[in-house]
Amino acid sequence: MKATGLLGGSFNPAHGAHRSISLFAMDALDLDEFWWLVSPGNPLKAGAKDMAPLPARLASAKKLTRRTRIQPTAIEQDLGTRYTYDGLRKLVRRYPKRQFIWIMGADNLAQFHRWKDWRKIARLLPIAVISRPGYDDDAFAAPAMAWLRRFVHPASQRGNWTNWSTPALTFLRYRPDPRSATAIRMARPHWHKDYAKRCVRDAVTHRLICPEE
Repeated sequence: MKATGLLGGSFNPAHGAHRSISLFAMDALDLDEFWWLVSPGNPLKAGAKDMAPLPARLASAKKLTRRTRIQPTAIEQDLGTRYTYDGLRKLVRRYPKRQFIWIMGADNLAQFHRWKDWRKIARLLPIAVISRPGYDDDAFAAPAMAWLRRFVHPASQRGNWTNWSTPALTFLRYRPDPRSATAIRMARPHWHKDYAKRCVRDAVTHRLICPEE
């Protein structure tokens, strides 16, 4: 069984904080590999005018993860899923020799109750929440935590996550990292043109992802 971390998001674009948090989680949880699930379209960000095309976002992720065991993938497009739970359920079935753990930032935990089938996500995979400055208080007070609180494991036990029964949640403390995709888009709104008309190979499916004509 390969211990594999999963981090979902728009990666619009991928940036250094994504990389540093992922490398930290790999070390903290003793992961063999880490997959970035580059979303074809986030339902909570539907209609966002500044959402770059999928090939550009995947290309930015591949550039950031060179010489690491982080594998950016647009596999959700292959799976034909729109919501996180549906995609994760299919992933678990497709890769029975991998043991997955879902990684999310404290900002996502704060709105986790808005995700479709969020309780099913918690029952499907263990979850590691990485602290994020300015969001931790909201995360602990979030509606989802009223249900999840009873399933929290101390961070000191994180090395045993592969033996946890789900639901299972742990919190990982990480140094503040101010970098954000929003700040990058504000500074460089046309960043995705760096990858225009460029196909990129998916690190997991090995399929070429190309811009639409």
